[in-house]
Amino acid sequence: MCGIFAVINDESLFGAEGAYEGLKRLEYRGYDSWGIAVQKNHRIELMKEVGKISSLKKFNGLSKARTAIAHTRWATTGGVTRANAHPHLSTDKSFVLAQNGIVENYEELKQNLIKRGYRFVSETDTEVIVRQIEEESKTSKNFINAVRTAFHKLEGRNTIIILTNITDEIIAARNGSPLVVGFNEKTNKVYVSSDVLSFAPWADKMIVLENGQLVHVVKNKIKIYDLLSGKEIRYRFEKVQIKSDKVDKEGYPHFMLKEINESPTVIQQLTKQEKKHYEELAKQIRQSTHVYCIGSGTAGCAAAQMAFYLREIAGITTTALVGADARDYYGLFKKTDLIIAPSQSGETADVLEVLEFAHKKKIKIASFVNMPGSMMTRLSDYKFMSQAGPEICVLSTKVFVSQLAWSYLVAKTVKESFEAGLKELLALSSIMQRYLSDSKTVEVIKQLSRRLLPKRDIFLLGKYQNFQIMKEGMVKLIEGTYKHAHAIPAGDLKHYAITLMEKGVPVIAALSNDKVRNDVVNAINEVKARGAEVIGLSPKSHKSFDFFLQVPDLGETQAIMNIIPLQLLAYYLSLDLGHNIDKPRNIAKSVTVK
Repeated sequence: MCGIFAVINDESLFGAEGAYEGLKRLEYRGYDSWGIAVQKNHRIELMKEVGKISSLKKFNGLSKARTAIAHTRWATTGGVTRANAHPHLSTDKSFVLAQNGIVENYEELKQNLIKRGYRFVSETDTEVIVRQIEEESKTSKNFINAVRTAFHKLEGRNTIIILTNITDEIIAARNGSPLVVGFNEKTNKVYVSSDVLSFAPWADKMIVLENGQLVHVVKNKIKIYDLLSGKEIRYRFEKVQIKSDKVDKEGYPHFMLKEINESPTVIQQLTKQEKKHYEELAKQIRQSTHVYCIGSGTAGCAAAQMAFYLREIAGITTTALVGADARDYYGLFKKTDLIIAPSQSGETADVLEVLEFAHKKKIKIASFVNMPGSMMTRLSDYKFMSQAGPEICVLSTKVFVSQLAWSYLVAKTVKESFEAGLKELLALSSIMQRYLSDSKTVEVIKQLSRRLLPKRDIFLLGKYQNFQIMKEGMVKLIEGTYKHAHAIPAGDLKHYAITLMEKGVPVIAALSNDKVRNDVVNAINEVKARGAEVIGLSPKSHKSFDFFLQVPDLGETQAIMNIIPLQLLAYYLSLDLGHNIDKPRNIAKSVTVK
């Protein structure tokens, strides 16, 4: 969840500024606190702040230095305080360390260290790593061995980065949470980070570290070691695939609104991908004993919608799984199965845990990821990239649309043909663009936002192609507005949730022209009879609607179209509530801890 960034060998002596710029591009990973450390004349200087990344002027006290590390935090262990902010300094001030992950056995390690006389100044599990390295340094032949030995004692998914008081030296190690090294051939600058996007404007080449690897950088010399054996590993550079000199709002007031409006372009990007890759995956789907689609959060809704498309369009036996709750399926997985995982970051911890298990069992894996070089991509037999460009807002919008569109295209390729899916998606993209460009659309959604502003609870009804869409609408409303939203399967309403229906309760219902239309009408009438205010999301109005959100009638791709007004509603309602839209409270975009 947290973001780690380092710049090494910055001849301009603006290491802190370079670290700050890289860190700003990682802020979506967490923004409870942040810190920067530099090394100058064998001394480490450190400054930390609570809250979102603000001006570098607060760090004017730091010396100009060639090497710096920085960290932006999403709090896990320990509250949001300056003492708990990263990086954390060693007792003798010879090194400073930042972490992305959770040390699951930190209490046990901490108690043992306290018995040995160590004092702690924070509540974090990260400081335990620092003290453990200090302890191992007493008996290790060198510092890297001390880091290796300490790292082996950590349980959980962790990545650490260390700045030492040796000139231009950085050490970093990975187990689970992402770690990437960037390099610029012209400037000889080296970058170490949680993802490629952070150094994309400045690096030509990159190395993606695997689990169980340690990188040691001194000036522009990079060495990688196996954490277990300590042996040096040969590595190869990959080309940095993202080239984004600027990540800005391009005139929009927020990244969320910009990214919603980029959805039609994202769909068009999919239609330019190579047919043969889809046909290869389609062949594997047809010959698999069972297909599992897996994701978490928004990607979990996308995975479930893909399972729907594979069942309904392609006639394939498919099960949707939530990453954190998939363990009870481990005993059912067979070598002849296929697991498909959509993800924005490709580093979602609970999904990766399932994929790592499947990989060991030699089960085929397909992934659809937006971030190049991710662990999920590297585990996959069938690798697809969404090519949606950077998604900065923590609330995923355009990437979710791309995941739905990709799922539909895969299902059409399995059942009919790649071209058949392509035709429908091109039509969808064109119609979606017109819908987003229509000022009447925005005005109606703004009216609805004002109507919902005083409401405490918002219910959403959906069935068949629309249930996962309403569930994702629920996710967006919860993430952005902090209101209670609840998506209900329309057919299940009468079994429990009908007790919650009373006068004035808002219910958003998706009513499409499909085979379950009458079932949804029945559910609408049931909530209407109890006094609920029905907001209809439909191509055509209905007498039971109290408010009408009109969407184009698109047949098989209707569900993909329906998510757009729900995303816009979450945006405008969050705006009316005065919330930080791009950086909502308590959540981060890349969930690299369980």
